[in-house]
Amino acid sequence: MASIDLVRSCLDSIRQISDEIIDSIIYLDAGCLEALHIVGAFQLFLELGVRAVCSLENMSSLDITANWNSDLLPATKIVVITSHLLSDAHRYILRCLVTHRTILRCIIFTSISEIAHSAYADSPLGPDAFHEYESLLVQDYEELIMSKRSKKCLHNGDTKHAAGGQPYMLSPNDMVDTDPNIEPISSEKDLCHESNSRGIDSFARLQVTVHHYPMILCPVSERVFLLPSEGAVAEARLSNNCEDSLSAGLPLICTGKSSDSDDVPPGVTLSAHFLHNFASVMDLKMEIFSLGDTSKIIGKMLTNMSSLYDVGRRNRRSAGLLLVDRTLDLLTPCCHGDSFLDRVLSSLPRRKRATSCLAMKSSHSLKNNALVNVQHSPLDLRIPFSEMLSKIASDSTSNTLKENIKAFRSGWYASDANSEAADLSDNADKLQDRSHDDELCSFGGCFLCNCTGTNYSEAILTKGVKDGTLLIKKWLMEGLQHEKVPLKGLLGSSVISELNAMVKKLVPDQISLLRNKGILQLALAAETVMSKGHSSRWDAFVSAERILAVSSVDNSQSLLSHIRDLISTSTLGKSFEEDKNDASQLGLLTFKDALLLSVIGYILAGENFQTSESTGPFSWEEEHSLKEVIVDFILENPTIAKLKFLNGLEKELAANAEKEESTKNEDDFDDQWGNWDDEDTSISNDQAYGDMQLKLELRDRIDQLFKLFHKLSGLKWRSSSFIEGLTSPTNYGSDPYARKGLLYKLLATVMAKYEIPGLEYHSSAVGRFFKSGFGRFGLGQGKPCPGDQNVLIVFVVGGINGLEIREAFEAISESSRPDMELIIGGTTLLSSDNMYCFQLNGRQKSVYASS
Repeated sequence: MASIDLVRSCLDSIRQISDEIIDSIIYLDAGCLEALHIVGAFQLFLELGVRAVCSLENMSSLDITANWNSDLLPATKIVVITSHLLSDAHRYILRCLVTHRTILRCIIFTSISEIAHSAYADSPLGPDAFHEYESLLVQDYEELIMSKRSKKCLHNGDTKHAAGGQPYMLSPNDMVDTDPNIEPISSEKDLCHESNSRGIDSFARLQVTVHHYPMILCPVSERVFLLPSEGAVAEARLSNNCEDSLSAGLPLICTGKSSDSDDVPPGVTLSAHFLHNFASVMDLKMEIFSLGDTSKIIGKMLTNMSSLYDVGRRNRRSAGLLLVDRTLDLLTPCCHGDSFLDRVLSSLPRRKRATSCLAMKSSHSLKNNALVNVQHSPLDLRIPFSEMLSKIASDSTSNTLKENIKAFRSGWYASDANSEAADLSDNADKLQDRSHDDELCSFGGCFLCNCTGTNYSEAILTKGVKDGTLLIKKWLMEGLQHEKVPLKGLLGSSVISELNAMVKKLVPDQISLLRNKGILQLALAAETVMSKGHSSRWDAFVSAERILAVSSVDNSQSLLSHIRDLISTSTLGKSFEEDKNDASQLGLLTFKDALLLSVIGYILAGENFQTSESTGPFSWEEEHSLKEVIVDFILENPTIAKLKFLNGLEKELAANAEKEESTKNEDDFDDQWGNWDDEDTSISNDQAYGDMQLKLELRDRIDQLFKLFHKLSGLKWRSSSFIEGLTSPTNYGSDPYARKGLLYKLLATVMAKYEIPGLEYHSSAVGRFFKSGFGRFGLGQGKPCPGDQNVLIVFVVGGINGLEIREAFEAISESSRPDMELIIGGTTLLSSDNMYCFQLNGRQKSVYASS
């Protein structure tokens, strides 16, 4: 039987809907754009006869003219593919229908199943969600058209066709006419007397059909997938705001106790439905295992959703599904390991989010949703091609290439330029001073995008920095040989110089650029990773983490002393994005970095010292001194007030810094001339009282921060029953993977078929059948092991990072069954910066973010 290929499966799923998408304009929301971009589906869309592929949130009336595969006749069909609930995408779908006045048929594909729509608490749709939405969309469309027609007719003094009312699912603030991104429709024509307009009384009603399309995922390789960062499943909360919650983007702290609460977070429900539909599309019969409280809930939901017909199909392959809670191991994604992918994630900028999660929410959802959903950083890494072009010798060929790219980008933003511009070159010149100049100069690409016929991302995922760079160098040399470029003189004294020289020779023209785009992206990413600023910053993290690890084995005083030194010696609290643009600061650890290292220190302290959630691993005196260091640092550097746990104190901190500066200057003057007047004593007392209030408020914020630190230090104590069997050296005679992450240890234990404490097996439908039926006659099933399966899917609830992916494949290759097919999935792709935002920025009045 053929091996599982996630990329091929996603492309095949598009071919299966070819009849619906042919000769249509496709609209994709941000989550679908990301997923289909990574899988490389846009070329396939055009091959299947799609007219154009457009953005749903950034819809424009210019989309009507983007008919690449047409005979200039107006489009009569649009296809919308969304990764959100139908109610959340409704206002954007309605806007598309109103703008495209010739549309007769609208086909909607949603990644959220009909059952998931009805199970989702914030969805207004019931069990028959798809049919309900079809009728509601037609109703809203007709009422909106009649309302617009009525306003137009009344404006022209014609009341014959005046009718209509307010749409059912739209609030007055969501009306299409109020959208600043849309031009007024039919501004020069009278809707009342337009015989060819889309009038309801002219011809048949709009036909709307809704289908379920489950394969909206991001396969960064053939065997690794993630959820779209701007899709409903990834954005939904994995935990509600309660005592055991660290962040909405992370599961609850594992305690081993079953929860009797019916208040299941929406992310848990959507994740269960996604995995159920994923297994169905991949024709897999799953044996479900879970490790962690949240994973256990998902496992139970999957078991309940399984049916005898689903599992009993003979043509389905048997596979094991292992669900793991991210909160069982928060240390690994916080640390900086030897992973090429992790280095790239921390060094390269990412595409800005297309729209905030609030914009995708309908008014109904917002009223009933007290918590804002999680915002993940997009997976689309921006590769600065402008840097590559600037390094190419300034000959006529390279200049022509630069001008062509410049003209293309300026044409893309033509609506922002003067309409009277003579040509695209003039247009490009006019755009150089605009705010989006950086975007114009960075003809970016997606590092995770799969290139046809290549397995670049698959190979890179399992490499460290050194091995990954050498592999990229090898691919560059093969590309140069294919282009018949001699390699003589290209080998330099350093890897960076060699990559630089090869990239210059590989881009003589546009054709070569497009042909070698994939390897050029990797080469530019490797150059950025190996550059002095980014490399020194990463090395500084690695050194600090090693010091903390060694100190944690020694004693608590030594560990706390190192944490205090990291905070005292950190630089001003610039954001990481600012640091990327400032080469002089890249190698220095900021205050935010020091806080992340404090998180690592507290987790290490909890693993090595006796601790409790209330007091923490350090004494009161030791921790008080650390708090005072943080308070003093913030007061001396008010620019770090952008940190979310300091929200609301920005102005007070800035004013306090100005007073301190002015007081210092006055003291210098008084030292020379003496104090002339004592009438300002009361004013000084008021200022002292204000300063004291500020310090008290700041100390309260710091106390809340340290309560989070105490939770992190108590993770091992609260979840010891889950990980004791994986970390105890007595079970194996020694501890050969002391510095490996939980996922490596888990897979090594599974492949060795050892018993894992806390691992729960959820019976499949066949298991329940034997248990309730033939089991009465002694024909029951034995408890299976995940290592018995030929296919094993590991899904980390809360996200996974590059180092864990690398270690997971290492565990399989080192086992007695290297032929096992391992599929790794996660809610999102984590980096250390994400973990900072999840934990330290995720506790502000139920607002969670990880950008």
